[in-house]
Amino acid sequence: MHLQKSTGISEKKPDASAGAICSVCGQGELMGFQTLGDKEYLRCPRCSATIMARKSWLGPDEERAVYELHDNDPGDTGYRSFLEKLALPMLERIQPGASGLDFGCGPGPALAEMMREAGMEVALFDPFFHPAESALSREYDFITCTEVVEHLHHPAKVFRQLDGLLKPGGWLGVMTCFQTCDDRFDKWHYRRDPTHVVFYREATLKVVAQRMGWTMTVPCKDVAMFYKPL
Repeated sequence: MHLQKSTGISEKKPDASAGAICSVCGQGELMGFQTLGDKEYLRCPRCSATIMARKSWLGPDEERAVYELHDNDPGDTGYRSFLEKLALPMLERIQPGASGLDFGCGPGPALAEMMREAGMEVALFDPFFHPAESALSREYDFITCTEVVEHLHHPAKVFRQLDGLLKPGGWLGVMTCFQTCDDRFDKWHYRRDPTHVVFYREATLKVVAQRMGWTMTVPCKDVAMFYKPL
């Protein structure tokens, strides 16, 4: 996901190529993993992230065109049920009336609407559809990040930014489809989305949590909850 320069996230594209330092953990040196058609994928030996090589990324206009095809209707009961995988464990951990940020909310911020219905205050930020700089200038009790981190060209920078937006004692909820099997990577539906450039294992997110000083729990499949200590 391309983010605007003023957010401090995308001043420069990383050198996502073999031999470069991992953009997720900032520690491992990327190695070749698989080449599938015109797309090359790399692997970090430190955090086990799988990263699409920079040369295979879409441009901003191509990326937005894909996002505009997504049908994320806040009134769709099936979609709301899907989002409950993150919403319910988050609601179990935060206080009534807590302030939150739906980071990368997309054109139809259904999760934000669900959290508001539960009595929470929720701001929106999305570089394409809700580019409100003011949302990035305060701290929050919780942050939701659903189906976003797989789009990030600068994951480590974004995680640091989210840490800065999160109050001590706050929660960050991340939903992304965890990679579990290298043998099926070529046929994996999640890989086939051309805007998906980073794939995380549960172990990958544990490394992120360690680097950030967060505590991580996994309440259900493909959801990670991060707690920022007081």
